[in-house]
Amino acid sequence: MKQIKTAILTIAAVLTLSSCNYNGMVEREEAVSQAWSNVENQYQRRADLIPNLVNTVKGYAAHEQETLAQVIEARSKATSINIDAESLTPETLQAYQKAQGEIGSALGRLIALGEAYPDLKANENFKELQAQLEGTENRIAVERRNFNEVTRSYNTYLRKFPRNILSNIYGFDTKPYFEAEEGTHTAPKVEF
Repeated sequence: MKQIKTAILTIAAVLTLSSCNYNGMVEREEAVSQAWSNVENQYQRRADLIPNLVNTVKGYAAHEQETLAQVIEARSKATSINIDAESLTPETLQAYQKAQGEIGSALGRLIALGEAYPDLKANENFKELQAQLEGTENRIAVERRNFNEVTRSYNTYLRKFPRNILSNIYGFDTKPYFEAEEGTHTAPKVEF
């Protein structure tokens, strides 16, 4: 009888401890999901600004159709990639980052058109959109940093003993980080 009581108490203790760890894992996984949602929100804000920017530039640089088409195509590609926090893997995150990088590159070319067209550069709509885009890029950087911090906390929590055993039992996996894109480690070469 004493052995049965001991076994029942041991099982109850293990279940209680494991459920506490399970709840912590759920809370941290939800924090990662929320941080990812904030990142996506800022990328969506940027995607929403692009049509206005393109339309403003169209009036001044009608013969720059190739650049405008590249911006629109990059936006289309990037908005077609949807990743939820549950399906974040290094591969899906890399594909998402690549598509977002293409937008950044295309937008850089679009903004550079302002230098070629002084009237466009002086246009208030263009100036306002450029300022909003710059602010959005800063917000994206902040949200990406926040996502990486929350992801680090989550991954560390899962990998500590004894939670690493329980996280495997419950099916919790670590999440990937945003990483610098290839080529960003080298400073750009400026020539005059």
